Amino acid sequence: MPQSLRIDFVSDIACPWCAIGLASLMQALERTRDVVDAQVVMHPFELNPQMGPQGEAIVDYLGKKYGRTPAQIAETQAMIRERGASVGFNFGPRDFVYNTFDAHRLLQWAATQGRQLPLKQALLQAYHGDGKDPSSHDVLREAAASVGLDAAEARRILESDAYADEVRAEQREYQGMGIQSVPSVIFNNRYLVTGGQPVEAFEQAIREIAREAQGQN
Repeated sequence: MPQSLRIDFVSDIACPWCAIGLASLMQALERTRDVVDAQVVMHPFELNPQMGPQGEAIVDYLGKKYGRTPAQIAETQAMIRERGASVGFNFGPRDFVYNTFDAHRLLQWAATQGRQLPLKQALLQAYHGDGKDPSSHDVLREAAASVGLDAAEARRILESDAYADEVRAEQREYQGMGIQSVPSVIFNNRYLVTGGQPVEAFEQAIREIAREAQGQN
């Protein structure tokens, strides 16, 4: 009988490694579906909480934040595209970085509707695959509707401050736990795996955790 497995996925829509990590994790779960019955829960982490509503060009943003040259940024993006393709996520053009707070609020609501994971995947695709602005309420409503959520309710939430306190509280909680980079993937509230790991790394971790859990039963 498959072991129950809780997976807390701390991430930001703005993070390309989160797109890679989630795609990799989902493939690993498909490989281990006979071993674990997994519940995947998304948690917010903002890489650029001070970002203004117009966003900022990636070259300018990464240049200021990390001191990278345009050539270095292009090299990194090429490597990210290659890694994404290896796990079935195809990166498109991403010229700007945006604020993601409203997207995280919408994900909190989606959790109450049982549609959090598909919405997360839709938002990662919208930004990293299609180059859309994840701070745009139109883009967010479109993503919500695409996974079966009520677009009118999504509009109401986005036009209010609903779930803002919950997002901030979760961010404080995980920062208090020492989470400083994403993706951070926590298995059964005990085991932490960080970064956009290969499918095999996630699969190995899942199988080892399942064996340990079985031995404790």
